[in-house]
Formats: sequence, C-alpha cells, structure tokens
Amino acid sequence: MFPISDSAKSKRLPFVSIFIIALNIYIFYKELTVPSMAAFIESYALIPSYVNLTDISSLAPFVTAIFLHGGFLHIISNMWFLWIFGDNVEGYLGHFNYFLFYLFAGVMGNILQYVFFPSAQIPMLGASGAISGILGAYYVLFPHSKVKTLLFIFIFITIIEIPAVIYLFYWFFIQLFSGITTLASIAQGGVAFWAHVGGFLTGVITATTFRNKQSKGYIEGEIIG
Repeated sequence: MFPISDSAKSKRLPFVSIFIIALNIYIFYKELTVPSMAAFIESYALIPSYVNLTDISSLAPFVTAIFLHGGFLHIISNMWFLWIFGDNVEGYLGHFNYFLFYLFAGVMGNILQYVFFPSAQIPMLGASGAISGILGAYYVLFPHSKVKTLLFIFIFITIIEIPAVIYLFYWFFIQLFSGITTLASIAQGGVAFWAHVGGFLTGVITATTFRNKQSKGYIEGEIIG
C-alpha cells in the first residue's frame, strides 16, 4: 500500500518539512559526490559496534545517521511519506516543536535498533525512525483522516481511501512483526525495523502528551475565564 495523499489539509506552510526534505536531498547529493562514499558513510552512519557509551563523540551518529540514505528508492520513499504526513503534524505541533520532535523520534528509533543489535557492524542510516515518529503522531492527532492509497492486488492496481488509523496501525503491525522475525535471524543487515517501531511509539507517546497538555490548558483557560 502506497500513500498518494491524505484528507487532512494543513493551514500552515510546512516550511520545516520542506527544509528537512531539502537538507536530506543535499546530504544525499554529498554522499554521491564525495571522493569516498564508504568513508563518508562510516563517519556519519550509526555502526552499533562502534558505539562507546563513555565516549560522547561516538554517540553523534545517533543524530547524523538520520540524514543519510542508502539509495534513490530509500530517500524518495522516506521524503514522500514526510511530505504526505509531515505537514499536518507540523501544523499541529508548531514549527519549532516539530523540528525538535523529528530529531527526537529519529534518535529514539536509532536507540531501540541499537538496543536489539548492539554488536552489529553494518552501517545503519536513514530517516525512517524520524518518519515513523511522524506517522505515530499523525495516528494520534488525525484519527478521522483518510489516506488515498495505491493498492496492488496481484496483477490489479486500484486506488482506495483507507482510514488513517487503519492504514497506520497496519503499517506499524508489519514493522513490529518484521522486527520480531529479525531477532531470530543471524544476519544483522537489511531494514532497521526496530528503528521504525521505536520512532512510531515515540510519535504516539509524544503526540498524546502534547495533545493532553493542550486540552488541559484549554479547559483550565475556560475555568479561569
């Protein structure tokens, strides 16, 4: 299932989302044009076995890895999901909070992946944890929205509207199930499913907390007034 658009329309220009997309594209361009892509990836991607909790400098990749991508399909899919779902979350949280949230979700996703595979030697990179955080926040904040989806059924292709809560719950279930299957796998490469799970849960918890605080503030304002 591939999202085409959503029914929730943001009333604000999502300039932080646009900035993040532009930044990711620029860094991806740098990846492709540096003299040694391997050295570039090794310097900025998260390699769990390189992490030393007593050395602060070794923790920087938990952040820098969020802005790296492993190929054209990787960055295109991530940025497309960001474009579809990010504008609404940005509009709800506010520009500055949204940017901090994006980084926080990405880091938390990387941390969970690291917890499950601390000795992995394969570079971990991508904005998927941060994007997953946006999906988790969208799940909480826009439960009545619908997602226009390109659906592949064997050889048939159709477009249908799916309630956002169903679409995103199904997406999360697939990530969680896939993550569980990797625990029994000897290979440590492939998709960082636990980063997706960690990012999504971070988005759900953060958005729920933010929404509840706003609701409390609104009610208290009514009582005081």
